[in-house]
Amino acid sequence: MMWTTTVLMLLLGPHLLSSTDTGSSSDLNQSETVNEDFSDASVKGQKLLGAAKSRDTCSIPCDITVKLLRDEKHSICGQLQQSLLTFGRNTRKLIRDVMEEQQRALDILSSQVTELMTKVQTLSSEVQRSNTEMYSIKPVQSHGQDCSDIKDNLLSVVPKIPSGIYIVHPENTDSSFEVFCEMDYMGGGWTVMQRRTDGLTDFKRPWAAYVDGFGNLAGEHWLGLRKVFHIVNQKDTRFQLHIALVSHDDVTTYASYDDFQLDNETEFFSIHLGRYAGSAGDAFRGYDQDQNQDTAPFSASDVDNDGCNPSCSIDNRTVESCSTQHNQTGWWFNQCGLANLNGCPKDEEQNQGLRTHILWDTWRQNGVPHIIKSVTMKVRRIATNN
Repeated sequence: MMWTTTVLMLLLGPHLLSSTDTGSSSDLNQSETVNEDFSDASVKGQKLLGAAKSRDTCSIPCDITVKLLRDEKHSICGQLQQSLLTFGRNTRKLIRDVMEEQQRALDILSSQVTELMTKVQTLSSEVQRSNTEMYSIKPVQSHGQDCSDIKDNLLSVVPKIPSGIYIVHPENTDSSFEVFCEMDYMGGGWTVMQRRTDGLTDFKRPWAAYVDGFGNLAGEHWLGLRKVFHIVNQKDTRFQLHIALVSHDDVTTYASYDDFQLDNETEFFSIHLGRYAGSAGDAFRGYDQDQNQDTAPFSASDVDNDGCNPSCSIDNRTVESCSTQHNQTGWWFNQCGLANLNGCPKDEEQNQGLRTHILWDTWRQNGVPHIIKSVTMKVRRIATNN
């Protein structure tokens, strides 16, 4: 607008001067009026031009600011992406290094275990070889055919023979084995075939265990039917069976049979008893023939020879297995009977009519059977028939 005003003034200047020279006062007044109008127009044009410049100076910095912010955002995003990629690569490398280190440790440990197992196998082989050589060079010598024989052999050498574990080799057998000999009780020479004292040895055993024997000879044990058979069936010998009982209140008693024999394994080690003597009562034979366990074969939880075929009635209860009825122990059952010395020595609560405790029903006080806490069964040679 400013340059437009200037042009107009330049164009009208000569005309205005000419009018003045002619001396027309009216023209002069008109010229002043025109000049005032041009001055007002010039001021308005300058205001408009200033406003336009003000708009131009505002719009330029805003566009630049937006562009700078956009560029800065892209730069930050790019840096963040680069940092994430670097962090991912470093993390994967760290995990890979840790896994490789663990694998190396496992390989070393596996190698050490293999080496140790090899040494153990080598040592075991050496021990077995040493044992084989030792027993082949130095066979174990028995002390006698049974504890009675040992007593007779040693009396001429020592004045007092201690009780303890000895090695016996019964006549007409191929092997020796250990037994516990009682040398102090009633003259000594007793071979212990069974002992119950504290209930620490489990007598819930199958047939094979009762045949071979189990437990600790110095404590609770069952010598084994096969070993007892070899001892009591030696040529020209007779053996006495002695049963010593102790009640929970420390009352003692005994039952003795002057002849004791066992049949062989094909006859299930059937028991044969001679005359009874003692203060405990003859529980083996009971009060009538139905309770008689003499001549009965041995039974266990997995070999049933108890005569209950398919079942029998005891105290108005139907019983199919006397071993199950007597806590799954082994004994010479005959329709169960009144004796089982392989039960638990503790006075356990009876469950559903089961007889879990040591049973010798003929030993009673005021009509009630004693509660038995310990028992020992032992045999001794009593005569030699020539």
